[in-house]
Amino acid sequence: MMANNNLNTQFLDSDNISSTYSEVPIVLTIAGSDSGGGAGIQADIKAISATGSYACSAITAITAQNTLGVSGIFPIPLEHVEKQLDAVFSDLNIVAVKVGMLADSDIIRLVVKKLKQYKPQFIVIDPVMVTTNGDLLLEKSAIQTLKSELFPLADIITPNLPEAAALISDSTSYNLPETTQQMQTMVEGLRQLGAKAVLLKGGYLQQDEYSADLLILSNVVQQLTANRVHTNNNHGTGCTLSSAIASYLAQGYLLSEAVQTAKDYITQALVHADQLSIGKGRGPVHHFYQQQNDSGC
Repeated sequence: MMANNNLNTQFLDSDNISSTYSEVPIVLTIAGSDSGGGAGIQADIKAISATGSYACSAITAITAQNTLGVSGIFPIPLEHVEKQLDAVFSDLNIVAVKVGMLADSDIIRLVVKKLKQYKPQFIVIDPVMVTTNGDLLLEKSAIQTLKSELFPLADIITPNLPEAAALISDSTSYNLPETTQQMQTMVEGLRQLGAKAVLLKGGYLQQDEYSADLLILSNVVQQLTANRVHTNNNHGTGCTLSSAIASYLAQGYLLSEAVQTAKDYITQALVHADQLSIGKGRGPVHHFYQQQNDSGC
């Protein structure tokens, strides 16, 4: 009996201690699954966790994918996507939402309906349309739905140069910017997409010594620059960056601060990416570089 009394006291003490812990901000990622673990839901959860928030998820599609490319995509039935969203929103205090791969118009409209229903404080949209390896992840017919229905809900969208060009072009052929100066010509077109802000990522300008992104706000454009990191392990950079932005917004950072801090994080994840040896193709960034360095490994 004495042992049981001691055990109960320990449980009570643990409860009292745990009640003093500060609440970890919760970030929901709505995206597709990458079976290789480098991008999609898997990268989102790693980035959100590494940057100090709690990650939950709703999976929109299952890809058969590795570092060499995508060999198959299976969209999750709409009914189950909706059940996932209702499950997490009805129970968890979700502060920020990151939206990634939405394969077709029906899933986009469902996500729009649920975001309007539950009204999270922050919405970050990575308009995932194509992988680094060139695999198409969004039906072309869904692009207009993305622009007209989802983007107006966003605090920020984070297109790379091919995605941005496709979003603002009226034709199927378009010329990609080759310089930071040419990126400036896309600013007004991107503003018209309806999001509160746009982060235009310049990672495709490989000839530049620096990696320059443009943070496009309603009345100003901020250029964010970092040393360009040359590595083959860059799979999932867009997923990781947008998830980190959502994580920092959930923690109370102002938008420009969240974007800059997230850019610093992805830069270091790329710097340390070659510490990993994952797969035979484009490997992932090192999401947990800081934790590994702190442990002395």
